[in-house]
Amino acid sequence: MRWLHTYLSMFGLVAVLFFSVTGITLNHPHWFYDGVATTVESEGRVDPNLLEGDVNKLEVVEHLRREHGLHGTLASFTTEEDECVVTFKGPGYSADALIRRPHGSYRITEQRHGLVALINDLHKGRDTGPIWSAVVDVSAVLMAVASATGLLLLFYIKRRRTMGLLAALVGAVVLAVVFFLGVQ
Repeated sequence: MRWLHTYLSMFGLVAVLFFSVTGITLNHPHWFYDGVATTVESEGRVDPNLLEGDVNKLEVVEHLRREHGLHGTLASFTTEEDECVVTFKGPGYSADALIRRPHGSYRITEQRHGLVALINDLHKGRDTGPIWSAVVDVSAVLMAVASATGLLLLFYIKRRRTMGLLAALVGAVVLAVVFFLGVQ
């Protein structure tokens, strides 16, 4: 049990530190982030033949990525009679392209929200994709198992068992009281 607790805790140490720090940045965004995004607008043109009939979405998306360095996941691609709207999302990032179908002309608006927004989005798993989502899940499981093995270890240490369990109980009661009295 001690071996499992020690090495799971050490393996997950960076994840615990990351999620602890980003918990503070999420809870107090005004301390770290002024809310102003860097916005870049650009224009261009795509071959109008790609926009006729059934729009060649893959070619249009790849053109936008290649010509303007857009990144993130393709969040949506909507097609109307006269225009298409393409949206890319990533942690701390978004880009929208409004394409006029008859001419192939488009306008892109990119927004970058900075490092704090990026790490906050990583904390929440927002716009991060399935691999980072798995990292969040594995980190949560590691933290839960490390906590449970730490609690179980307490039962094997007779000298510290009573005080340790009392501290855990007081912590749980304080958390419950704060929740019931402080959350509206």
